[in-house]
Amino acid sequence: MFYTDGKLQFPVRVETPNPLFARALQQAIGGVEGEIRVAMQYFFQACGARGNPKFRDLLMNTAAEELGHIEMLATAVALNLEGAPLKLKEEVAADPVGGAILGGLNLKNLLSSGLSAMPVDSDGVPFDMSHIYASGNIAADMTANIAAESTGRTLAVRLYEMTNDPGMKEMLSYLIARDTMHQNQWMAALEELGGTRGAFPIPNSFPQEQELEEFSYAYLGFMADGSEPAPGRWSEGPSIDGKGTFKSMPMKSMGEEPVLGPARPNSGAQSEQM
Repeated sequence: MFYTDGKLQFPVRVETPNPLFARALQQAIGGVEGEIRVAMQYFFQACGARGNPKFRDLLMNTAAEELGHIEMLATAVALNLEGAPLKLKEEVAADPVGGAILGGLNLKNLLSSGLSAMPVDSDGVPFDMSHIYASGNIAADMTANIAAESTGRTLAVRLYEMTNDPGMKEMLSYLIARDTMHQNQWMAALEELGGTRGAFPIPNSFPQEQELEEFSYAYLGFMADGSEPAPGRWSEGPSIDGKGTFKSMPMKSMGEEPVLGPARPNSGAQSEQM
């Protein structure tokens, strides 16, 4: 069950409307780094979370928060668009293409939503849910969430640097702070699941003796001359999960050249293939 009190999670104010910035804000709504992505990711992870119910609660609670972030950003987009100078609106009405280019307006926001936000990115491409990661493995999901919040915070910082509007900077400062918390809460959840030495390799339920252990901690080089790959922390010393030792070696072909059988009759192949 979801509830709302009709109020924004954090104040949203625009002192100087800017259609170009409204377009940029759309990335934070419907872009692959945006709030629709994380809201739906955490929601579906929560719906499929098994085991200790506190992880489901953590995910669902954060999903609800992200819905509020979508509302904030959608309000900011609308304010940047509907508060635009009347002259700009007249230019757009007289010459939609020229006016949109001059004002930085995304035509989709004008033609499809009447100067309101949409579930699209900054180019007007709808978010298609293909970047929702909900694996059913709680540790894998928490790892994916760290990446989602990291790219989201990066986007929010870029948006913060793009604007001089005090209200927009204040809103983005709040969102950046929440991204900081969310990165940390997912890392804390991973720590509670055992950290790098307990949760990894994911899934930790698969017996490692059943994998080809010669390659479990080998950093493979694929240089044509057969030389060793450039060394790093990942190529020597104890593995991060504490269950092996890194090594480095050039990779050599271990299989044969693939040989397929002839094409079947009536398969549309050339006669020379049969």
